Amino acid sequence: MTQLRHDWKLEEIENLFSMPFNDLLFKAHSIHRENFDPNKVQVSSLLNIKTGACPEDCSYCSQSSKHDSGLERESLMQLNQVISAAKKAKELGSERFCMGAAWRNPTDKSLDLVIEMIKEVKGLGMESCVTLGMLTDKQAERLKKAGLDYYNHNIDTSKEHYSNVITTREFQDRLDTIDHVQKAGINVCSGGILGLGESVEDRASMLQTLSNMEVHPNSVPINLLVPIPGTPFESMDRPSEIDFVRSIAVARILMPKSVVRLSAGRNDMSESMQAMCFFAGANSVFYGDELLTTPNVTQSTDEALFKGLGINMHQHH
Repeated sequence: MTQLRHDWKLEEIENLFSMPFNDLLFKAHSIHRENFDPNKVQVSSLLNIKTGACPEDCSYCSQSSKHDSGLERESLMQLNQVISAAKKAKELGSERFCMGAAWRNPTDKSLDLVIEMIKEVKGLGMESCVTLGMLTDKQAERLKKAGLDYYNHNIDTSKEHYSNVITTREFQDRLDTIDHVQKAGINVCSGGILGLGESVEDRASMLQTLSNMEVHPNSVPINLLVPIPGTPFESMDRPSEIDFVRSIAVARILMPKSVVRLSAGRNDMSESMQAMCFFAGANSVFYGDELLTTPNVTQSTDEALFKGLGINMHQHH
């Protein structure tokens, strides 16, 4: 029986990271198999409902108003555009529709508009997820009332490394919003990005923060940095493929019942690297041609990959 723990020590997690690769993968895959069908992958689609002009200074992001990445600012997308994108995603086999807005935090008025979108997505029979920045407890309660299934709020990196990546908010702000979301009874989607100049200790610390939450995030996206020209992190070194797979495996061991999502950067991953990630415990992907503002794997490529691996995309029939 899998035991859920919330008291991981940093040293224990670092020890997992330093295990021989085959031993780590075997351990992670065994835990994965106890809790999930190893040949099923959950599929989500992501739509950017408001692009650019964000006041935050996240060093990896093209949407910050502080970087010149050549991104056009756009206002909030119209409801009918959002609905047609959601319908298309559903036809392609996505079961969760995620909407992202580049805000530091939503105003109550903009939240009204997003709530309309959530209701429409729910009406299509899809799960809904939004990422809108920081929330108050009242805003989280409103989203719960609207029927929101998931709220995404990544912690990005370790608490120690956080201020090297973002200075316009505190690590604690992230935890507070996640707390508001959990108290409102909405599922949390929270993970981080590898390739932000962090150490292995930072990766261990980031996963410690997630796995020691009172309730593990239901969905844990692990992103590989896509370096964007015009951002401070445009020439960052990427983690090696093996280091990336290790992080997926450790996330699976620490959070045995959470869905681990292979998220941004999949475009640059070989089939064999993705296959190893699925073996190590990843069981969710974003599906569709673009992730916020970075290119994603095309559907036909994904279909070929899943077919080759004998993996089914979950369908709730």
